[in-house]
Amino acid sequence: MYTHLVIAAGFNVGDMLFYAILFLLLMWIVKIFAWKPITKMMQDRSTKIANDIDSAEKSRNDAAKLAKERADALQNSHDEATKIVSDAEQAGQKRRDTIISDAQNDAKGLKDKAHKDIEQEREDALASTKDDVADLSIEIASKIIKKNLNADDQKALIDSYIEGLGNPNESR
Repeated sequence: MYTHLVIAAGFNVGDMLFYAILFLLLMWIVKIFAWKPITKMMQDRSTKIANDIDSAEKSRNDAAKLAKERADALQNSHDEATKIVSDAEQAGQKRRDTIISDAQNDAKGLKDKAHKDIEQEREDALASTKDDVADLSIEIASKIIKKNLNADDQKALIDSYIEGLGNPNESR
């Protein structure tokens, strides 16, 4: 008998069976020694990639949050600067109004004082004139009493007195 079965065209079934057993044995050895480490390595790589993606997403979210916070802080700074400028303008306007009001009050006070001084000078001048007229009347009356004057003498006396009014140093 033939120990080897031969299939058409020189293909040996025994060799094929031997190769199939070797293949199965090789697959079992690969499964034990290579497949688990390769599967574990692929799983680890998959986990690392997923973690990297999560980390990148978290970093992107953190960056977006930080950018928003900075934009908010910038807006707050801008609002605060606008408020400071507005407050400074209002304070300047109030100060300007106060200065103008004080200046107007001072000017009014000076004007009122000047009017009072002018009025006082006028009253003093009127009082002085009244005194001068009274002295003149007394002097004229005393001269008339001392001397009975005719019309020409009276005219001369009045003219001399009027000339005396123009010269304040002259005694009466």
